[in-house]
Amino acid sequence: MALHTVDVDRSDPEYRAWLKEAVRKVQADANRSADTHLLRFPLPEEWGIDLYLKDESTHPTGSLKHRLARSLFLYGLCNGWIRPGKPVIEASSGSTAVSEAYFAKLIGVPFIAVMSRTTSRAKIELIEFHGGRCHLVDDPCEVYEVSTRLAEETGGHYMDQFTYAERATDWRGNNNIAESVFAQLELEPHPEPAWIVATAGTGGTSATIARYVHYMQYDTRICVADPENSCFFDGWVNQDPGATCASGSRIEGIGRPRMEPSFVPGALDRMMKVPDAASIAAVRILEDALGKKAGASTGTGLWSALRIVAEMRAAGQAGSVVTLICDPGDRYLDKYYSDGWLAEHGIDIAPYVAELEEFLAGTSIGLG
Repeated sequence: MALHTVDVDRSDPEYRAWLKEAVRKVQADANRSADTHLLRFPLPEEWGIDLYLKDESTHPTGSLKHRLARSLFLYGLCNGWIRPGKPVIEASSGSTAVSEAYFAKLIGVPFIAVMSRTTSRAKIELIEFHGGRCHLVDDPCEVYEVSTRLAEETGGHYMDQFTYAERATDWRGNNNIAESVFAQLELEPHPEPAWIVATAGTGGTSATIARYVHYMQYDTRICVADPENSCFFDGWVNQDPGATCASGSRIEGIGRPRMEPSFVPGALDRMMKVPDAASIAAVRILEDALGKKAGASTGTGLWSALRIVAEMRAAGQAGSVVTLICDPGDRYLDKYYSDGWLAEHGIDIAPYVAELEEFLAGTSIGLG
């Protein structure tokens, strides 16, 4: 007996028209705002070393996470996961949620951010400004489970940046952050940097940069700086994908209590564990040097980059180093720029500020 062909056609012209317009809007945003400035940090000229900061705070939503949110939305849309009228839900420490709220509003879908109750008030207000809703939890480790539950209850899509960050961005190029950095360095004295220093929240940025460097066959090495109360450093050193830590990072935007799926340890050359006080001291010094406030995650990377500069100087090596300005400091005026908050949390930045000032003045040769 002959079998009949079974044919189920679920094509939906109305949905496809919505999808095409949503993708167009997200790509149009990239055309308007994909690139950012590469700033020089002032170092003594006689050192022969250039330090650059990729200023991701100039994106429309004010942080490095604007790139990630754009990639995640395109990935979710093109996979058919994001649907008209259904909410997008994200587990976040704040900045990714700000950027995702922006893109959700751009394409006209609801957005819910699941975040720790300790997230800065400024970030919560920014999410709400872009039309998002904040669902706050007491334990930062609960954000994954709560996000999954909310997606099931609402029929929405849990974006899950901690799983998809490393695969949503095209690391071979297509105006990713690494391609942008190398293009901007073309006319500089040392166009192929000795080191690029990143920090990790999802791990997506470091994965993109490392993969691009390897793909393009550059000699540039990749360092990831990790704050206190984060397991990435220990997991990388011990080659333990199951590493965890008990408490959350005080440096918003980076550091995680578990090894996230999108963190790619094998692509990295080096990691540093940076004291929170050193991170905060570094952004205070950054403000003195460039007149620009930045979040403490920028300081984590800057402290590590300056340690590498010190190594190169001690070895008599010329070259360049690149790190990132992740987001603006005005989101943290009541935290990292508040002496009262520092005292409340027992953070003494004075020794690190003095160490940085002595190093940059040329009166000391290294950083601890």
